[in-house]
Amino acid sequence: MTQKQTLSIRGALLTCLCLLALPCFSQQAVDSWVSSEDNQYQLSRQLPFKFAPSQASSAPSIRVDAGRRYQTMLGLGSSLEATTCANISRLDPKRQDEVIERLVHPVNGIGMNLMRICIGTSDFTGDAWYSYDDVPAGQIDVPLARFSIEKDRTYILPVLKKALQKNPNLLFFASPWSPPGWMKTSGSMIGGSLLLQYYEPSARYLVRFVQAYEAEGVPIYAITVQNEPGVDRQYEPRMAYPSSKYTGETERDFLKVLGPAFRKAGLKTKIWSYDHNFNEKSQPGDEGIDYPTKVLKDPEAAHHVSGVAFHFYVGQPSGMSVFHERFPEMPIHFSEGSVYGARGALRLIEIVRNWASSYNAWVTMIDENRGPNKGPFPPSPTILLLNGKDQSVTYRFDYYIYGQFMKFVQRGAVRIDSGESERTFGSVAFRNPDGKIVMIAANAGEELREFRIVTGELAATTSLPRRSVATYIWQP
Repeated sequence: MTQKQTLSIRGALLTCLCLLALPCFSQQAVDSWVSSEDNQYQLSRQLPFKFAPSQASSAPSIRVDAGRRYQTMLGLGSSLEATTCANISRLDPKRQDEVIERLVHPVNGIGMNLMRICIGTSDFTGDAWYSYDDVPAGQIDVPLARFSIEKDRTYILPVLKKALQKNPNLLFFASPWSPPGWMKTSGSMIGGSLLLQYYEPSARYLVRFVQAYEAEGVPIYAITVQNEPGVDRQYEPRMAYPSSKYTGETERDFLKVLGPAFRKAGLKTKIWSYDHNFNEKSQPGDEGIDYPTKVLKDPEAAHHVSGVAFHFYVGQPSGMSVFHERFPEMPIHFSEGSVYGARGALRLIEIVRNWASSYNAWVTMIDENRGPNKGPFPPSPTILLLNGKDQSVTYRFDYYIYGQFMKFVQRGAVRIDSGESERTFGSVAFRNPDGKIVMIAANAGEELREFRIVTGELAATTSLPRRSVATYIWQP
């Protein structure tokens, strides 16, 4: 063998060894699904594409960095309040199963795994407003002798039980719109505030609720102390609905009664504070993030709090980041607020990018008359619309938007860095417990958007249609 042949063989061997040492870039495929407002795509799976060594490009980039970790996700879902449960119960059993499965089943549906329910009545119901311990005017029931969840057996509990059958990993958190009226300054479920002498019976009332639901096979993962505690409707007849006024100070004091009551009863149910808007600056009726700040600055009250819940009707999602800076170890939950269209997907992205470890829409199904709804707020179209005449159910675009998030982001996923978002284009990324990376991108613009996904030394170029949302998944 000549020296030239020997060098050639050595060179070939070195080339092979170098190739073996390189990662298999060509094998790192990205799976994706797309939904668009024109309904051309409805959680439609796309052809896989592949990462390759990154090269210079003029296309905008989303740089995904799994090394920069943020909050751990608890769950994503909507609500199974009275309006939704009543509409589902109007369907024949087969269609009930289909609707519930398409909501909560992780494979056959969009995988909602965290649902908000109500402790007694909310404003969204076709029935008369009720608590679990109503008594004639002028009477009280301190022993809670008349406590009963019987009214929930008509259609609420049956729907919750079916949802658990479809997804045994489904979690429920529950919120009261008002304690029983006899416990309050107003003597009614409409407005007023909890009287100091009834703090202990009110705590027992919430304990009894959790115990009663657990006895029905519906465990309660968490409760909030009061839905929208800044609201008091007793002086607004046109806007009257169940409500009860708390301040940060009064919830702080009530928690010192409620927390020990839960412990004494041996409940594992968590307590989330606040459950109202995330505005940074306090204003009448909306203390904003100052409310839970007052609660958590008291060590005794803070000991009983496992999370803080927010709504988005006043303020910006950045308020949650400001709150996170104050209390970095306290989980943040987004407990109420529906989003719509591709712009809504951008809003959901911003909610999660600002430290929310859960997300819940509000009201899942209304009928063609936007009901049943005894309350004063006319709802926007929900993700499901029931036609009561022929029992057909329409799955609106927003159903598929939620699916782009909820079907793919697993409980226990950790949010990771995905750069900055823009006004009409944004993204959020996670590392799932199974190790895969999930990235959701939303394009609310009027033009197709080309961009690159960059991770480490790899990149892949793709595009997103106008007014659409996509989910990308790959194994790093």
